[in-house]
Parts: sequence; C-alpha cells; structure tokens
Amino acid sequence: MHEIIFEADTPAGKAFDVALLLVILISIAVVMLESVASIRARHGLLLLQVEWVITVIFTVEYLLRLWSVGSATRYARSFFGVVDLLAILPTYVSPFLPGSQHSLAVIRALRLLRVFRVLKLAHLVGEARYLRAAMHASMRKIFVFLFAVLTLVVILGTVMYVVEGGDSGFTSIPQSIYWAIVTMTTVGYGDVVPHTVLGKILASMIMILGYGIIAVPTGIVTVQLAAGRRVSTQACPECGSDGHEAGAAFCKDCGSALSR
Repeated sequence: MHEIIFEADTPAGKAFDVALLLVILISIAVVMLESVASIRARHGLLLLQVEWVITVIFTVEYLLRLWSVGSATRYARSFFGVVDLLAILPTYVSPFLPGSQHSLAVIRALRLLRVFRVLKLAHLVGEARYLRAAMHASMRKIFVFLFAVLTLVVILGTVMYVVEGGDSGFTSIPQSIYWAIVTMTTVGYGDVVPHTVLGKILASMIMILGYGIIAVPTGIVTVQLAAGRRVSTQACPECGSDGHEAGAAFCKDCGSALSR
C-alpha cells in the first residue's frame, strides 16, 4: 500500500498518482464552474454531487496515507498532509459555514505539486527546498536592500510632490510615495502622472532606476544557488517525507531507514 500511494517508481504507484491528478483536475474544474452563476443555476445539483463524490475519494485516500505510513502524526503535520486535509474539509464544513467551500477548495490546486514525482521531476522539488534555504540565507541582505529602496521612494516621492503639486494629482506626500513605488517597480497604473517637464525627467530617471533595482534581489539569491544537489523520488515509509538525496539510506526528517 505504501509503494502504491507514496512511490512513483513502480507501475502501480505511477498509475495511482496519475489517477489522483486527474481527480484533482476535475475537482478544480468543478470549483471553477460553480463560481459561474449561469452554470451554477443550471447544473448546481450535478456539480454538488460530483463535489461530494470527489470529497469521498480524497477522504479515503487521506485515510489510506495515514494508515500506510509508520508515523501518521508526522505525516499529518507535513506540508502535503496539511494540504490533503484542507482538500476535504471545505465540503464537510460547508453545510455549517456557507461560503467556506469555495474559499478553501482552491487549496486542492496545491496537490498538483505531486506531478513532479509522477513525471520524474522530483529534483524540482529538491530545488524548491534549496531555493527556500537560499532565500532564508539571503534574508538580511534583502532586508537591507528593501530598506534602501524604501528610503529612496520616500525621498523621490517627496521631491515629486514639491515639483508637481496637487494640480497634477500629487495631492500629498503619501500619494507621491505611492506613485514612486508604482513607477520604480515598473507597474505603471497611470492613475497619477507627471505633467511638468521637470517631473517627466524625474519620472524617466526613476523608471530607468527601477530596472536596475529589480535585478538586485535576484542577484543576491542567485549567489546562494551556485551549488545544487540530486534528489530521488523515494518516500520514507515511516513519515512519508520525500526529496531525499540520491542514494540516501535514511530519512532526512525522521531518520528511519529507507526501503532499498
């Protein structure tokens, strides 16, 4: 049971994961269709029945996952364990809390992350963990950078307030700072624009500066991503954790021996 549910290397395990992904896609499609008023009015009962069938399938699958691992509590507290639980709760809670079904059902889309194991792309999951570690290691540098950017937009927003004034839409310093942030990040909503020649020159400088600023945090994180590691698709039979080093003999989370 553990090999079928958690492993993607065996034919049965891959077939199980592919079938599960199809059910997840159907579930997401049902949630989207239910949000369309005309479709809900015409096929609301059918969509509700499909929703309950899918929820029962997810419930059985979740219970089997808890049963097939050595430590059900550890799996239940893991990322996928929490996602699996949140995928079935909205339907059961909806009769008591109207509206909660749609607000949480979108979490089922996170279960599509299992496609990495099915398509032999588990190394992408490993890279995602490595990216998270790189972000954590770069946190202080990014904080200093963001503080410098915040200081810069306050100064530039204040200067633009003085240059343009309220007639051009820069009615206050906070409003001008908002414009500076929108301009520097190259978003450009266009709700507030400069009209004077000096204001346009300053805006052009901020736009060019924005391109350079966007690249800075990317470079900081890239430095932390200089090295990589290979991971396997093997899941721990005790806690269900995956993303282990290729050739690892023990689980990186609970220390249990991995099946060879």
